[in-house]
Amino acid sequence: MTATTTILKSDTGAAYDVAAIRADFPALSLEINGHPLAFLDSGASAQKPAQVLERMDQAYRTEYANVHRGAYTLSQLATDNYENARTTVAKFMNAKTPDEIIFTRNVTAAINLVAYSYGREFLQAGDEIIISHMEHHANIVPWQLLRDAIGIEIKVAPIDDAGNFLLDEFKSLLSAKTKFVAVTQISNVLGTIVPIKEVVRLAHEAGAHVLIDGAQGIVHEGVDVQDLDAEFYAFTGHKLYGPSGIGVLWGKLDLLNKMPPYQGGGDMIENVTFEKTTYRDAPARFEAGTPPIIEAVGLASAIDYVSNIGLTNIAAHEQGLLAYATDELLKIDGLQIIGQADNKAGIISFELDGAHPHDVGTIIDSKGVAVRAGHHCAQPLMDRYGVAATARASFGMYNNTGDVDQLVGALNYVKEIFG
Repeated sequence: MTATTTILKSDTGAAYDVAAIRADFPALSLEINGHPLAFLDSGASAQKPAQVLERMDQAYRTEYANVHRGAYTLSQLATDNYENARTTVAKFMNAKTPDEIIFTRNVTAAINLVAYSYGREFLQAGDEIIISHMEHHANIVPWQLLRDAIGIEIKVAPIDDAGNFLLDEFKSLLSAKTKFVAVTQISNVLGTIVPIKEVVRLAHEAGAHVLIDGAQGIVHEGVDVQDLDAEFYAFTGHKLYGPSGIGVLWGKLDLLNKMPPYQGGGDMIENVTFEKTTYRDAPARFEAGTPPIIEAVGLASAIDYVSNIGLTNIAAHEQGLLAYATDELLKIDGLQIIGQADNKAGIISFELDGAHPHDVGTIIDSKGVAVRAGHHCAQPLMDRYGVAATARASFGMYNNTGDVDQLVGALNYVKEIFG
């Protein structure tokens, strides 16, 4: 089958033109080992459109200075760019105010901030938190560190063999001891879309606060934080077609202002003496030191790019690719897809009989195909399925059926090598 150029019409009737989108991403014109690049690892880090790269270059060349501290024109311009980026993120998530947006290094830093600041302030020995079996290590290890430090208990919400989140089983774990719930919106391994609005509702009924790991969710599904009504939501720029080195923690403002600072330094203080320091309100109290100034500009540019195409349109395109890829991959003898939940995003983890996932990844790279191979920072989930690793293809807005066909051809080549 030839590469699909148009898969759907947008709400305005304009065509979703994959070829035009691909032309915006310089990396997609590369050849790898003499083959066109089929980049199927957007779940780890997405490629960046030229618009984002050019905006960051401009900001570095002619708009750069440190922020919040200079009375001169260039510093004020950089400050305006940085704070305008915060406003762009707030609108994208439908936050009540930009003050609810904290810029972090990535999702991992955001979750660690909550675990350390909120956890040590509001949780105590014997309190229970619930995570799910699908969590990335970034949403497991910080809570284990907190457990070891103050004596909380961690419970794990199960999934079925297909990878569906078991809402009734989750509900049965809730009790008067449950004080916090931290779950992914979309599994980075299985692609499972968790019914997070129901999770939040049930958690609130039990008196617990909620954090959502939106690293995959905001890319494939988006979020309206006011409608969701969780207490915290975290995502990262590099999966959203933006730069690495920047993430976002959204939190309800009244709660953020009750939490102690996570780090100390410049810009987060109100007044410092050798005897005592007082702190600014959020978001400043959680942004110690020089922030990711240009990365924030790049993230805002990426959000503008994605918003112009439309998350609904992107999701529909990716669902078409997911269906096509699932059908084509299952035609390969000896290939098993790990996780086929009833509701999932454009992520496929798989095994191929007789070939280790790392070998699969290396061999298909010789055909220009880039996939992830390993435990995907989700070792407990690998244990759940009795595997050490999988290969994973994850789709972005720029992928097409030609990429899938190239993957299938490369996997058949793997089969030839291994007999």
